[in-house]
Amino acid sequence: MELRTMRYFLAVAREENMTRAAELLHVTQPTLSKQLKALEDELGKKLFTRHSFSIQLTEEGILLRKRAEDLVKMADKITTEFLTLDDVLGGDVYFGLAESYQIRYLAAAIKRFKRTYPGLRYHITSGDTEQVTEKLDKGVIDFAVLAQEPNTAKYHSLTFPNADLWGLVMPKDCLLAEKSTICADDLMGLPLFCSEQGWNHDIPRWCGNSMDKLHLEGSFRLSYNGSLFVKEGLGYLLTFEHLINTNPESGLVFRPLTPKLETNIYLIWKKYQIFTPIAERLLEQLKSEFLDIEVKL
Repeated sequence: MELRTMRYFLAVAREENMTRAAELLHVTQPTLSKQLKALEDELGKKLFTRHSFSIQLTEEGILLRKRAEDLVKMADKITTEFLTLDDVLGGDVYFGLAESYQIRYLAAAIKRFKRTYPGLRYHITSGDTEQVTEKLDKGVIDFAVLAQEPNTAKYHSLTFPNADLWGLVMPKDCLLAEKSTICADDLMGLPLFCSEQGWNHDIPRWCGNSMDKLHLEGSFRLSYNGSLFVKEGLGYLLTFEHLINTNPESGLVFRPLTPKLETNIYLIWKKYQIFTPIAERLLEQLKSEFLDIEVKL
């Protein structure tokens, strides 16, 4: 299975049309068709359903697309890393980020870093712990930001300066909005939205034995999407402070949980990882700046 064939496959999957994909790849359509047929024969699975004017992925094709995207990204990343090994002033750094207001510390550090190293090119992808650690383990990204304590056997970590505060986002005209804080009893019988990670790890340590009395209406990987359901009156969102717009015009309010529930945020990287010079220097600046912020706090 050649990397070039994976690129051919991804182009056809993206365009859903053999002719357009061939034009983009600068190959003839018969050559492209032959390569894809050889790939199907090699894997022993049908990857495409061919129609008169379009092509659709089969279930096996959808699975291969995810794997192929990671393989191509990793290959491109390796090529870029070797090209920039001697470049101490620039290069590419890849991050996978959880949702947190504290990402502002990372953004501010990168802004200051680029004043000295304008050749830095940074790439951001978002996701929950499972998504970003999978990419980190595969080598697709250099660093991940987690809202969960990392596995110290696999990763080095740097703790962000603050902890994120949990609370409830709700319509400003509901009865609960009149309270200054929200306890577990307030949530009994309510339709609740939360991330799967938060529901499985954070909320249980807050409400203890009351967990089985709470009802998860739906889960969201992005809090913003959950807030749209709250606006429609479908439920209440358990999330971090500052992730959702709760200004007076938004129609929503945030109330912290009581007792207070906080989650630490971590920047992690694989043990024994060899960084490019630019990634190494950025990491050293992050360590220094985070330490300075903690001292001031």
